[in-house]
Amino acid sequence: METIHQKNAPACIWMQAGAVKKKICIKDFSCTTCRFDRALRKACHENELLQKQGMILKGKRGTLVFWQERLKNQHLARRPCIHHMKGHIDFKACTKTYNCIDCEFDQYFHDQFKVYTVLKPVEFNDISGVSLPVGYYLHPGHTWMKIEDHNTVRIGIDDFASRILGKFNAIKTPLMGKQVFQGKNAIHISRNGHRASFFSPVSGVITEVNSQVTQNPGLVNHDPYVDGWVLSLYCPNLKQDLKQLMFMDSNKSFMNREVDRLYTFLENETQLAAADGGSLGSDLFGNLPGLSWDRLLKLFIHKDP
Repeated sequence: METIHQKNAPACIWMQAGAVKKKICIKDFSCTTCRFDRALRKACHENELLQKQGMILKGKRGTLVFWQERLKNQHLARRPCIHHMKGHIDFKACTKTYNCIDCEFDQYFHDQFKVYTVLKPVEFNDISGVSLPVGYYLHPGHTWMKIEDHNTVRIGIDDFASRILGKFNAIKTPLMGKQVFQGKNAIHISRNGHRASFFSPVSGVITEVNSQVTQNPGLVNHDPYVDGWVLSLYCPNLKQDLKQLMFMDSNKSFMNREVDRLYTFLENETQLAAADGGSLGSDLFGNLPGLSWDRLLKLFIHKDP
């Protein structure tokens, strides 16, 4: 199967640029997840440093330069746009010498042609007022994961966490291209001097950060599972990571237990009869001044093993 897959695979961008003689792409041009791309970039960077020190480079490794540098020296008519190299469009010359961040067409391409899967769950379960979407995976640290396509997922903070901690003032994440790991901090929020970090439900490379959420963190509270998603990840070992997550009936059982634990905690901490058959409110930390931020985190977000 792998031989057939490789036979039909397109040429790697490094090969298309003439930087290497033969290399196919088996990552669908997801270069940030490609070991070959990282290895060549490291070698090219080292070559640049050695040349600046006045050293004469020898051998095949010494001839390596970044693929962008190879193409910059070509005539404009032979300098293809990266979206053409990836097979997305017919030939278009690159007029920005591969400085895509300053390219209006690159922005237009992403706005008009990049297809996003709209995260619309089939339905929601209501767990004592806590919204729980069908078809999403849950991590015990109150983050969620939704598969978009193959090994691409979106992740965010669940409704339970946003209800107990209230409206966030800021959300910070690692940058695109950075790796996050299952069960390790990946999403950082703050509220009026209080801070909290949430675990990533899966391991992967960040392919997108939701700029709407970073600009308006309140989206997580208002719509945590659709507009309020935080990161998009490419997850090469997704099947293995899924074994550590909850799904469907497990989600409902887990959330019922969490709500029960919260009601017990609220009654002990505030002397209020929380479990009176009503629904869980929002912004518990803001509306119940006696609550300890650190205690909420320890009991519900970063639980002791």
